Amino acid sequence: MKIFGVTANIRKRHTPAVLERLAAAAAKMGAELVCCDDTASVFPALRKISRDEMVEQIELFLALGGDGTVLRAVNMLNGADVPILGVNLGSLGFMTTVPEDKLEYALLCMQEGKCGISERTLATCSLQGGEREYIALNDVAIGWGQSSRVVTLNIRADGEEVSSYVCDGVVISTPTGSTGHSLSAGGPIIHPEVRAFVLSPICPHTLSNRPLVIPDTCVIEVEVQASSKALLLTMDGQEHFEISKGDVVRIAKSPHRVKLIRLPDFNYYSLLRHKLHWRGSSV
Repeated sequence: MKIFGVTANIRKRHTPAVLERLAAAAAKMGAELVCCDDTASVFPALRKISRDEMVEQIELFLALGGDGTVLRAVNMLNGADVPILGVNLGSLGFMTTVPEDKLEYALLCMQEGKCGISERTLATCSLQGGEREYIALNDVAIGWGQSSRVVTLNIRADGEEVSSYVCDGVVISTPTGSTGHSLSAGGPIIHPEVRAFVLSPICPHTLSNRPLVIPDTCVIEVEVQASSKALLLTMDGQEHFEISKGDVVRIAKSPHRVKLIRLPDFNYYSLLRHKLHWRGSSV
């Protein structure tokens, strides 16, 4: 029997009904659904196992919710080579590209080998001197401390000085994350197949500072040179901890990639038009 992992946004009222549909469709494929989180609390028919067991056993990970649910799935997999199918339970998402009403159709397309795979760059993040390494599909962000005072961040790429930013913080994003916090900070939209990082200072105290696109082969170091407050270091909004003056954060491309399943008729530019409400010129 095939084993599919699932994680869902349990705050959505109709999540149990969608999980019931998913379980029925999976059963027709001869597959069992398992989870390792609170998804089982709204659908007790799910077999709950440990995260390590799930990552080792599953052939597919279904994320039911929004883009945040996909990011949670990526965090759970922690670099494991398991494809993710994002099913949107709300408005159109950048990563949850399968509408709720096409759930069964998506599983059928997968069974028939008609789906495509979009491979996405993962970033790794570590604190100098720290033992743990974190992963991020969207971005690594530094900032948002307990006061509104600015900080000074020194940034290096492959050991070479980029700049010293007096700012509220900085976002280092992958192409996937270029439509997230980086975009809000004034960064460009990067096609997912481009191999790059985007460095976007948050509210820099000079008009000459602009977002910078650099090759993802670079190792980026962000040093907190001056700060009167503790800063928050976050990875995809999933994990976070405080850093302070003197700390150095290291960001690099991970050897692992994330595989996002897409429907046969998926079109990235159509997604941008719909999500960003691009309408073009009126006649």
